Amino acid sequence: MQLHIYDIIQQPVITEKIAKGQDVSGKYAFQVHPDANKKQIKAAVEKVFNVHVVRVNTINVSGKWRRVRYQPGKTANWKKAIVTLKKNEKIDITK
Repeated sequence: MQLHIYDIIQQPVITEKIAKGQDVSGKYAFQVHPDANKKQIKAAVEKVFNVHVVRVNTINVSGKWRRVRYQPGKTANWKKAIVTLKKNEKIDITK
């Protein structure tokens, strides 16, 4: 299945831990398409944000059980990619 670069990167993941990693080691996290592989993620980030990617780590995050109107339900599973950029490069994801 061929994915478009804008289908691969769905949204940035912004947490305190990730924000600290951005400042210290140039790591950014994105929610990505579940079928995307590391090469596709690297190419998409480099093309969209015009940066050089050194490493891509991926994690399959399982959904959590929640209660909705007294009924148990599960949130969706998703895939997270942690992208390490070349030294002294940054992505402005606050837009």
